[in-house]
Amino acid sequence: MTQPDHHHSELTLEVDGIRRDLSVDNRMTLLDALRERLDVTAPKKGCDHGQCGSCTVLLDGRRVTTCLTFAVAADGAQITTAAGLEQNGQLHPVAQSFYEEDAFQCGYCTPGQICSAVGMLDEAKSGAPSFVTDDVELSPALTDDEIRERMSGNLCRCAAYPNIVAAIGRAATR
Repeated sequence: MTQPDHHHSELTLEVDGIRRDLSVDNRMTLLDALRERLDVTAPKKGCDHGQCGSCTVLLDGRRVTTCLTFAVAADGAQITTAAGLEQNGQLHPVAQSFYEEDAFQCGYCTPGQICSAVGMLDEAKSGAPSFVTDDVELSPALTDDEIRERMSGNLCRCAAYPNIVAAIGRAATR
């Protein structure tokens, strides 16, 4: 008689609109499941400690660092990577703004920056304040300071921050 394996779980993820079934070790991160098991390479492994944001994706519409999320915790979730933001062959407005503002250099952090920016713009649109929001009773104005604060979990080794802030500001007006 075969003993059940209590260290593995079967799960289903919808990644960039495609349903994917897989079996994972319960300790596997979502980042490793995406990259190593599903060959989804848009989220990058940077620090593997949740400090750089290179692995950021949208999980059911909210931005998360996949290196700190267990894959089993995402069972049944919709995951959108930067690659999945494209619609009908057109770049997402945030990605288009990154292109127009030259908001990347080496590009390693760009997928995480774009996913984080999309999530951040949705948070701001819903009225969620940040640490630098002047009046938490009002919807925050997306000033450069607001954008910098809200994107502070995403690092860029090339220091393209002025262009990243400009790109997000441009995307916010679209």
